[in-house]
Formats: sequence, structure tokens, C-alpha cells
Amino acid sequence: MFLVDRLRGMQDVLPPESDFYSKIELLMRSCAEFYGFSLIRTPVLEFTELFNRSAGDSSDIVQKEMYTFNDKSGRSVTLRPEFTAGVLRAIVNGLSGSVVYPLKIMYFGPCYRYERPQTGRYREFYQFGVEIFGAPSVLADLELICLANDIFNKLELKNVNLEINAIGCASCRQNYLDAVKNFFASIKDDLCETCKLRLSTNPLRIFDCKNLECKKLFDNAPHTVDFICNNCLSEFENLKRFLEINKIRYIVNTRIVRGLDYYTKFVFEFVVNFDGSDLTICGGGRYDNLSASLGGPDLPATGFGIGFERIVKLLQKTNNSIKINKKNKVYIVYMCENAKFVAVDIVSKLRSLGIQCDFDVVGRSVKSQMKYANKIGYDFVAVIGENELKKNNINLKNMSSGTEISFNLNNFHSDVYNYFKKNCDNSGLDISNS
Repeated sequence: MFLVDRLRGMQDVLPPESDFYSKIELLMRSCAEFYGFSLIRTPVLEFTELFNRSAGDSSDIVQKEMYTFNDKSGRSVTLRPEFTAGVLRAIVNGLSGSVVYPLKIMYFGPCYRYERPQTGRYREFYQFGVEIFGAPSVLADLELICLANDIFNKLELKNVNLEINAIGCASCRQNYLDAVKNFFASIKDDLCETCKLRLSTNPLRIFDCKNLECKKLFDNAPHTVDFICNNCLSEFENLKRFLEINKIRYIVNTRIVRGLDYYTKFVFEFVVNFDGSDLTICGGGRYDNLSASLGGPDLPATGFGIGFERIVKLLQKTNNSIKINKKNKVYIVYMCENAKFVAVDIVSKLRSLGIQCDFDVVGRSVKSQMKYANKIGYDFVAVIGENELKKNNINLKNMSSGTEISFNLNNFHSDVYNYFKKNCDNSGLDISNS
């Protein structure tokens, strides 16, 4: 064993699996960019108070799961357990007075929760998410659901179900909270010890319980939609109509309350069956009151987060390949010392034109260079030796079909560029560089 082992609940992602991760991230980001979202990066470490106030003191995240410690100045700091609170803090502090709303933000990065590791759940986990700030309309919630649905369609995930619920504004949510508290108080003796504690702190957390005996009691518990005001009900009906216009199927699940205290009005989850049980791969909703509760301005907001590792597990189980922005890659093989200098020049010129290419940097034989290029998935290979240098000619071999195309050595980079642009479905060009 190596001197230092990996911490439980953490993971190493090495090539080639890391390439798979990168492709999934790129697909998600590309979809979000298409919807008009821009990337934000926030610190992984925040003051503990930010999460205490946003997630709620009674939430499992705050009570059990946060990585909290005092720094060298004695301040209580926490590794972020989720993104939303930090993103909101950054928006209010960094863009105050200059931002144009609605503001569409996306993010990707690690979060930390000290909980029992299991399938698709780690103590360090990655999350992709989006937020829309300054948009009170239900159309913003529709945008989020449409985006998440597009992402899962492009990933070719099967049997993904959308579940939605109306949980009401602050006023009608309190009415529901009182009804839930009274209901569970009447059957308190039947609850597990954890749920008995939740009854006195936050009764809605009882619905998060995984105890089978507790879950049996949920059937007769009050439903959120029976306690929401006419305005919230009307908006919920509009959301359902908009989803139907977009041909997005949904299920109304009145037991979805989400695990954080800041949600209001609408919540939703995308759920898929994994090894015989339901697995939530995306969750979100509206949180119009969070900004004000943290001392910021009134700022309507809605967002979602996707559990990245869970998506990876699903795709690996179904052997899905990520079909995204495939670029035809070129590997330059050199056979002699003189060819090495020419290879360096060609690689430089191809890269400047936006064509992904590479060459040997460890001193392999020609045969080993060819094997390496094939093993790591290069689509085209060009071999340069004394003969090619004398004839001023080089062949580009398609590794899939075996066909070869001859190009003038002096113009190889520009001719290959034009060939890819004209003949390949995916041009092989990085358009951002070309």
C-alpha cells in the first residue's frame, strides 16, 4: 500500500475515465450556454454562518453533514455542501448595482458532505447546476426544467421521470407546516427517534426519512397542494400547462419538499430507476426569499443541481458513449531525426488552425508510435520519414477505413484543414481557435 491512502468517501478519477467525465461536463455546459447561461466560480470555503442561515439550522446538512472547522484566525469556516448560497452571496456582493436581470448563471465543481458513502454518493462530490436571478415568472422555472430535460435527452438517459410539486409561498407554506406538525404529533409514538427530534425542529424533514415504518405513515399525511393559496395554485397550473406545451411529461408528487429550508413555491426532481430503487439525479426549485434572509435585497430566484457522479454511474451501466463535439484528431509519426523537426513544425501549425494533434515525446519506435496513436483513439495518422522528406509528400491515413490521402508536405497543415472542413461531418476543428 502507498504511504498515504485515499480518504473514505473521496475518489480519484484517472484517464481514460476522466475523459468521460470531461465530455459529460462539456455537454452540460454547452446545453446551458445554448440557453444563455454564463459560468461562475465561487470559493470552496465559506463562512459557516452562510450555510447555517441558508440551509436551516435543523437541516441534516447543517446538523450532521458539513465539514466545519476553525481556521487559524479562529473563524468558523465550512467546505461548501451545496452551491446556491455561495453563488447568491457572490452575485449580491460582486454585481450589486451593475447587474442586468434576469441573470442566468451556471456552475460546476466539488461539494463536501460527511455522510455514508454509497452508490453515486461520495463525501466529495461534483455538482453541475444553474440559477436564474431576478425572474419571478413561472417561465423561469420552465426554462430550468426544459434545460435539464434537454441535458438528459442528449445524454440518452432512459426512463427519466420528472416529478413536480407546489409547496407554496411563505404564507401558505406556514399553514402546511402547521398541519404537518399537528398530524405527526398525533402519531408521535410511531415515529423513529430521529423523526421525533425533527418534529420539534422542522417537521418537513420527516418526509426525508428512509425508515420503512415511518414511510408507511406518510400516506395519510397532509398534502402541500391542499394548503397553497389561489395565486400559488394558479402559477402551478400554468407551470403544468407550459410543460405540456413543451411535451415534457411530469408526475405531481406532493411529497417532494427538498432537503433545504430555502425553497418556496415550486420544487422538482428528475428521478430514474437504478438497480431497483429510485435515484434522484437532479433537484431544484424556487427560493425567492433566500437573498433577503441573508441580508441582501429582495431577489426572486430559481435553480437546480445535477449530481454528477450519479449521471456517470447511469451512463457507465448502460454503456452510453458521449457523442459531443467529436474532433478528428491527427497523430504525427516521425521515423528519423530530421523528420522529428518537421513533425514539431507540422504539429504547431495544425494546432494553430484549431486541429487537435499530437506526436511522440518519449522516443518510441515507429511501430510503437502507431500502436500508441491507435490505442488512445487518434482518427488520422501521418508518417514522416526520409522518403517523405525527399518526395516532399506525406500521406494521411484514416485509422478507421484504412484509406490514405496524399498531401504536399509544405502545405500539409492548410490542406488538411481544408479537407476536414469540406469532407468531415465533424470538421475536426476547434472553432474557438480557428
